[in-house]
Amino acid sequence: MSAVRRVTVLMGGASAEREVSLSSGKGVVAALREAGYETHGLDVTRDLAALVAGLAEQKPDVVFNALHGRFGEDGAVQGVLEWLGLPYTHSGIRASANAMDKEASRQVFLTAGLPVAEGRVVSIEELAEADPLPLPYVVKPLDEGSSVGVSIIREGTNQRGRVLEEWRYGPVALVEQYIPGREITVGVLDGDAEGPRALTVTDITPNAASGHDFYDYAAKYGAGGSRHILPADIHPDDFARACELAVAAHRALGCTGASRSDFRYDDTAGDGHGRIVLLEVNTQPGMTPTSLLPEQAAYCGISYPELCSLLVKDALRRADTARR
Repeated sequence: MSAVRRVTVLMGGASAEREVSLSSGKGVVAALREAGYETHGLDVTRDLAALVAGLAEQKPDVVFNALHGRFGEDGAVQGVLEWLGLPYTHSGIRASANAMDKEASRQVFLTAGLPVAEGRVVSIEELAEADPLPLPYVVKPLDEGSSVGVSIIREGTNQRGRVLEEWRYGPVALVEQYIPGREITVGVLDGDAEGPRALTVTDITPNAASGHDFYDYAAKYGAGGSRHILPADIHPDDFARACELAVAAHRALGCTGASRSDFRYDDTAGDGHGRIVLLEVNTQPGMTPTSLLPEQAAYCGISYPELCSLLVKDALRRADTARR
């Protein structure tokens, strides 16, 4: 395994998160080169033949998947890599597909006894007729990442009308009860005999002065869109519980390599404790040097090049185990 040196980093893709993926991929290429790997980037589009040809030309020993969103995070490219017999980082086909499908992942979480918000899938026609849940509630596309298309429907606004006018994410949507409080996130890493481990808890505060009332796409990636506090200043018991839930969600979906679980933390009761509600699991967390997962890894003493190298080694370890 130590002799393996050639890595292809898949980046770009055809989803709404293409620019984020390009940023992640460029950072990973530089980091893996610094770590001593012969590394090349491959810009992925919808042209499957070009992807296969690019991989054949680069002849990687392992593929680092830095794609985000549909086709890169939903099991599609994982299936291509399985077909080609190439080891790759992060989760496999089933875990990726279930995590990307918000209703499928909800069912996995419910079966595992993990706390999720009240919600259900509704048709766009049903959403147009009336509010499907008591206000406030959240409307989400079933299979987009990075909060693309997510809206909060509040009392006294025409937000539902605007959502319907701009909706382009298919015939159905997931609606969930709005959970007040804060957003927290926990990164999870595989890579050793002890199994997945939580890194730490980050408190994410959107910049309301910039027009962000929740951690939407612009708050995630725009300059000054949000503030990250790590470790999060929450009750120690809640901190430990968030870490436990992140590992449990990682295991329930069958994730490998790395994941990041996002939660709402409702501490509005003012008693020092909070209610933790699982929102989703990201099987392809952002991998720019300042993204949440690398930020948490750095807090735990794992440098960005080390993190990228750990993910490559984990992919190779799993491939080696599967061959035995």
